[in-house]
Amino acid sequence: MNISNTYNSSSDTDGFILLGFPCSREVQILLFILFFIIYILTLIGNGSIICAVHWDKHLHNPMYILLANFSFLEIWYVTSTVPSMLVNILSKTKMISFSACFLQFYFFFSLGGTECFFLAIMAFDRYLAICQPLHYPTIMTGHLCTCLVVSCWVFGFLWFPVPIILISQLSFCGSRVIDHFLCDPGPLLALTCTRAPLLEFSWTILTSLLLFVPFLYIMGTYALVLRAVLRVPSRAGWHKALSTCGSHLTVVSLFYGSVMVMYVKPTSGHEGGTQKTVTLFYSVVTPFLNPFIYSLRNNEMKASLRKFLGM
Repeated sequence: MNISNTYNSSSDTDGFILLGFPCSREVQILLFILFFIIYILTLIGNGSIICAVHWDKHLHNPMYILLANFSFLEIWYVTSTVPSMLVNILSKTKMISFSACFLQFYFFFSLGGTECFFLAIMAFDRYLAICQPLHYPTIMTGHLCTCLVVSCWVFGFLWFPVPIILISQLSFCGSRVIDHFLCDPGPLLALTCTRAPLLEFSWTILTSLLLFVPFLYIMGTYALVLRAVLRVPSRAGWHKALSTCGSHLTVVSLFYGSVMVMYVKPTSGHEGGTQKTVTLFYSVVTPFLNPFIYSLRNNEMKASLRKFLGM
């Protein structure tokens, strides 16, 4: 039975159908088990970093406090998509209400925006630690660290509400079928009864600014870090600088490398399979990998995790 033929538009509040991963029931069960295991491991990995930073006094410095807050963000980021995706996999109707769809839309993009800001201030912290080591304790104080963290959350959650509210006010026609596992701007705008070019352009500008401004700042910051590292004569200094920055650069590469493909132009018409694969990578796989990236490349974090886990 074709799901898209079982639902016809009536009112704007009926909701949508999220196709998710259309395949045989056996494959869907396997996908459910796989994503459930990844989700649980993501919670455990990021939760372990938070606990290790909280209980180990040696990690009570801005770099690890920012990392703990980043792990807390990753927990909520993956929670904004995976539980609903798991429900969708088991559901026969694949229905999502209008309000639930736009709530997921808001939280997913707000948390993603917050992640962009977090990656930028983590780069700033590493720049100070390597390029301004003598002034680092006086510049990156606890008060400044708290202000930066709060600013990330505030700006992240204030960046998208206006365009999302405006999109929610549009009229949606046709089958209301979204070939995705979450409520995404591209498929949603494609379902509107009439095109809204000004709104689409505004969304493109907002997402482009959110992605490229922090990304260019991060790249500029690491250009200065690289210049400072090249001046370090000792091999030990090189190793310490690379271990400090390597994990963060890896996370930046994974996140930005995939997310820029999707949201600079949300109506560009990516194929459904490609869209779902790329979205899965930065919304599910990257939060799952981040705890391993940060712990495996950092000796202090590895030692603290071993102590916390009793290994």
